[in-house]
Amino acid sequence: MTVSQVRDDRTIESVAASGEEIRAATAPGTRRRRSRRDDSFWGALLLTPYALGLLAFVLIPTIAAVVISFTNWDLLGEIHFIGLANYVQMFTSADFWQVAGNTAYYTIVVVPLSIAVGLGLAVLLNRRTPGMHIFRSLLFLPVTVPVVASGLLWSWMMTPDYGLINYLLGLVGIPHQPWLTGVHTAMPSIILVGIWRSAGLNVVLFLAALQGIDRSVLEAAALDGAGAWRTFVRVVVPLITPTLFFATIISLISSFQVFDQTYVMTQGGPNDQTMTFIYYIFLQGFTFLHMGYSSAVSTVFTIVVFALTLVAIKYQRFWVYYTEGE
Repeated sequence: MTVSQVRDDRTIESVAASGEEIRAATAPGTRRRRSRRDDSFWGALLLTPYALGLLAFVLIPTIAAVVISFTNWDLLGEIHFIGLANYVQMFTSADFWQVAGNTAYYTIVVVPLSIAVGLGLAVLLNRRTPGMHIFRSLLFLPVTVPVVASGLLWSWMMTPDYGLINYLLGLVGIPHQPWLTGVHTAMPSIILVGIWRSAGLNVVLFLAALQGIDRSVLEAAALDGAGAWRTFVRVVVPLITPTLFFATIISLISSFQVFDQTYVMTQGGPNDQTMTFIYYIFLQGFTFLHMGYSSAVSTVFTIVVFALTLVAIKYQRFWVYYTEGE
């Protein structure tokens, strides 16, 4: 065999090997693995800012609050560990249980009413009527207004002497009411504002869910002889239960976290009747400088909210109906 023949054979083998490498690199399985690696890299890169924010502003402060809850730190002096003393003080304090009762009262009333009002308004707005988008925008407006601004506005409207609400009531012969200063009217007034703010977001959520229902399903129910109410209860409500569940969770968490309204409108009064968890934590930590006790209350508060959320998620299978693909 001559030198040129050997060289030609080697060239042919080299070309064949290169072809095999090209085929291997361009094989469907290889392309899929490479695509998955690229997707994983870009996914991790895009999630990095969020993960760093979660670590810096959620996880680390949460761990720090749990640690501080076992101390009597006053924010200025030295830190001294005192074990479970803050938790014992908390669970034996009448103020703590009043705050827990106020928060539960607010949540139990605001969550179902804001859901019901939002769903009812969404049903009314789910019509092809000229100008309906104007009413949709107006109902969503409370969500966009800053809480402090809306709190000041409602405080003026509820002023006993010259407030708009008492003025309108006076026109029909109803005596003036101490909306924000009365023991029996302060919390209902805060609840009214809470429903006013929460209903707007729920309207948008439910309206989107209602408009996502297949019209053929409603037409089939009508052909079967179902009336409007029966169709709504037996067909529409089951189809929007995922949105209903989401709105309930969001409303539950936001109701437990109510702070701005009580801070602006009542400062927790009168006689602590509108003192809620977050406002109580704020006072203990940044007014009285009881950082250890404040951290203990916030730890228990976080556990309660987290536990209620887990319970809701666990039992959703009994009443939430997901369509195929959700």
